[in-house]
Amino acid sequence: MAKRTRRPRDQLPNCYYEGYMEKRSFNDETSRKLWTALCGNTLFFFNDKKDCDYIEKLDLSGFISVTDETRQDRNLDAARFNLRLKDGNIKFTVPNAEVREFWKGYIQAVAELAVPTSLNLLPGQIHMLKEAVQKEKERKQNSPPSAETSCSSYVTLKADMPACYHNVSRLEAELLLEREAKRGNLLLRPGSDGSSFAVSTRQDLESSLVKHYRVIRKHDGGFIIDVEPKVICDTLHDAISYLVTSTDGALIPLIIEEPYEKKLSYISSDNENGEKSVQQPSFLQPSNKGTPPSLPPKPEKTQKIPLMPPIPVPRKLLPSSASTSKLDLKVKGVTDPDNQSRFNFSLLPTSVKSECICIQI
Repeated sequence: MAKRTRRPRDQLPNCYYEGYMEKRSFNDETSRKLWTALCGNTLFFFNDKKDCDYIEKLDLSGFISVTDETRQDRNLDAARFNLRLKDGNIKFTVPNAEVREFWKGYIQAVAELAVPTSLNLLPGQIHMLKEAVQKEKERKQNSPPSAETSCSSYVTLKADMPACYHNVSRLEAELLLEREAKRGNLLLRPGSDGSSFAVSTRQDLESSLVKHYRVIRKHDGGFIIDVEPKVICDTLHDAISYLVTSTDGALIPLIIEEPYEKKLSYISSDNENGEKSVQQPSFLQPSNKGTPPSLPPKPEKTQKIPLMPPIPVPRKLLPSSASTSKLDLKVKGVTDPDNQSRFNFSLLPTSVKSECICIQI
């Protein structure tokens, strides 16, 4: 992995104070912890203190006031302050109250070019603010109008750069165009003064012909291709498009895409000897080559059946017939030897005779 280069301090205005702060504006739903650098009269925000390119910047030319935030933070040691600008208010959270006083002092001093008297600072800290005010006054006197008006002339966001932009020097640009001649013959690079840009081209006639064109940032916005006659463009993208179209496509932007892997692989260790090796998923093995990978099936949802009470088994009835459908009741009078009368009741089916029931009266 290539070693990350440090932030080019020589391309920034004077850096008076820097450190981590949590920033939250009216457009942000949550606060973000960013490395913040007060360079000149602008706050530059980076994701990390080692990053070379800022992600946001905040111009202090519209400064109104900076005050403490009375609401207590969840972190009892943390301290808050509000920065009020013409464009809106921004809330900051810093590690402690001492750091808050430092940030408030530097921001107000650089914005108003005067040391604030209402802050609780030590004599040594006040002396540091005086030095910052003096340096800022000198910077504004010595800076050209374009650099004074727009701090983006020192650092440019990568997101605003055309795809053919390469952070290389003049000599490195010539070598890159020679090495990548099959991909393109035009690239955009930083200018030698740190505030402008340059376009380098390479074409073959009888021998290699390398040319460099300067692209200057305008005072009121936009860019100028420094040729005769001068060409004014709104953005760097427009400048590259003009060079391509005006040469009937003879100039081709050099765009180098980063290489990507074509096969999925991972490092696995053997369960027996612990040896590590590079493995591929099973569907990429030779036996399964050509078979597209399939996702594991989704588990089926089982529907629970409610428990019901047992249903009694219906009793089987004997089939009815004409011979057993009717019952005959027969009564027979009987006189026993004791002159007592009895009646015998017999419940007889038509074809079946049952026992008699005797009732003694």
